[in-house]
Amino acid sequence: MTLTRTMEEMQDAVDVYISQFEEGYFQPMELLARLQEELGELAREIQHMYGMKKKKDTEAIRSLEEEMGDLLFVLICLANREQINLDMALGRVMDKFATRDADRWTKKGDVK
Repeated sequence: MTLTRTMEEMQDAVDVYISQFEEGYFQPMELLARLQEELGELAREIQHMYGMKKKKDTEAIRSLEEEMGDLLFVLICLANREQINLDMALGRVMDKFATRDADRWTKKGDVK
């Protein structure tokens, strides 16, 4: 079953999960270290799939989906801890790209 959630729902779901533990969210530097760790794991999977360095027979098979989910979970933890609304943050970034980079890339259908 596929579950589609809004960013707000994802942030709420992570908060409900983390809130059940006395420790709560890790400190920002710990979350940053975890974020870097998860990004490294994603990079390793991409390297195995598309790069020259292939997996050893003894290494576990992990999917890009799983690694991206891990990365997203930690990013949401950091955003929640810092009370950042990721939907609003992404909206601001998309607005920035739409104006700053409006003519930077060749749009599909454009003939120059």
